[in-house]
Amino acid sequence: MTTAAPWPTEMRLHKDRRTLTVAYDNGERFDLPAEYLRVKSPSAEVQGHSPEERQTVGGKRDVMILEILPVGNYAVRLMFDDMHSTGIYSWDYLRDLGANHEAYWQEYVGELAAKGLSREPARRN
Repeated sequence: MTTAAPWPTEMRLHKDRRTLTVAYDNGERFDLPAEYLRVKSPSAEVQGHSPEERQTVGGKRDVMILEILPVGNYAVRLMFDDMHSTGIYSWDYLRDLGANHEAYWQEYVGELAAKGLSREPARRN
């Protein structure tokens, strides 16, 4: 007998549009920053089609979530204010991002440093 995966019971975008809270029926609750969700987008644009193609996305410190669109009963599509909207975030993927936030974030910050990138958005003249 297999145990059902935790199911989301609440998804709330904070008023500042910079944090998405996701709660699950097993009691887990995660506050996921928009920047983190954007740089960990499951889209092919970010993840590529193989590990070698994965992109490290910098300059997203100030990104906001504009819209949350349901995708069937298994996921959501997030539209960000930089117009990125191609990633489909499954409930399992959101839970993984929440459960491993600290480790994934440190990995991301290390990748930025190794590639000479910054979290800061590019300045416009």
